[in-house]
Amino acid sequence: MKIRIKGNSIRFRLTKTEVETFCRDGVYTEQTCFDNSTFNYQLTVKQGIMGLQAEFQNNTITLLVPKEVATVWAVSSKVGYENTITTKEGAQLHLLLEKDFVCMDQTTEDQSDNYPNPKANLQS
Repeated sequence: MKIRIKGNSIRFRLTKTEVETFCRDGVYTEQTCFDNSTFNYQLTVKQGIMGLQAEFQNNTITLLVPKEVATVWAVSSKVGYENTITTKEGAQLHLLLEKDFVCMDQTTEDQSDNYPNPKANLQS
């Protein structure tokens, strides 16, 4: 799972296996370890919400995903979901959850578990 954070925007990108695991288990977590602390980022299914939500507690960003999304996302052609929420302080926080496609440019990153890029057929 990859995350990209820029200002008040958080983007989560998942490979095929990660999407399948999340949809099956209702949670998916990764972490980055530092000398004196660990940064966690995770997806968690939450019942009773209509769109993506987020929390940050104990060095963990949790993207809360509606249960209805988790029950179908792995087997659907839907690429992703997004929502903008208003924080308690009044700031707008943009949330994006999407399947990770194979990159169109050269990269050394292992992409064997990424989704086929739909734009790949357009290049000839």
